[in-house]
Amino acid sequence: MRLRYEVRASTHGIELSGQAVLDWRHDGQQYDARLELRVAPLPTRTQHSTGRITPQGLAPTRFSERRRSEEAVHFEHESRKLVFSNNRPQADLEPGAQDRLSVLLQLGALFAGRSALPAVGDQFAFQVAGVRDADPWTFSVEQIDETLQLPGGTQRAVRLLRGPVGEHDLRVELWLAPALDYAPVRLRLTQATGEWVEQRWSGTDRP
Repeated sequence: MRLRYEVRASTHGIELSGQAVLDWRHDGQQYDARLELRVAPLPTRTQHSTGRITPQGLAPTRFSERRRSEEAVHFEHESRKLVFSNNRPQADLEPGAQDRLSVLLQLGALFAGRSALPAVGDQFAFQVAGVRDADPWTFSVEQIDETLQLPGGTQRAVRLLRGPVGEHDLRVELWLAPALDYAPVRLRLTQATGEWVEQRWSGTDRP
């Protein structure tokens, strides 16, 4: 499945626009997810997550991020370590850990597999690894049936929020659409500096 997005971003007080594509593939045992954002004149940003599909959901084995150069983190499940390619100190790998891309898809998989709708106030906690660190992220359900007017059409969605805990933390707002198997149809990331980037679903391509 390929999800396409229109992108808006604000950096240094200037608003920019562009496009993003999320490619999602799996064979029931392994998965591959790649998100590419193109917002000129900024460098193209690519996130890539690969791993296994387990009874508990996604189990990443490698996550990388490329702007001008690529950095990565390896999930060493046997030794229970996160190993960073940039020589930063290793971190302990906690059960159910995700990366910054897989966590969006893991949340969708959790919702799709539930027999009942989530309730406002429900929380979902993960260890989430980037290419330089790993932190606890807790998503709370803020709204269960929000109507979104998106470039690809109207979608009803569950809204989740990962609020910042520390002063430098990233704020993550995520909307998952039940009609699209709880795929992410809107995503807004806000830095502590106030800079932000937002993706809004514009279409879905299936093989």
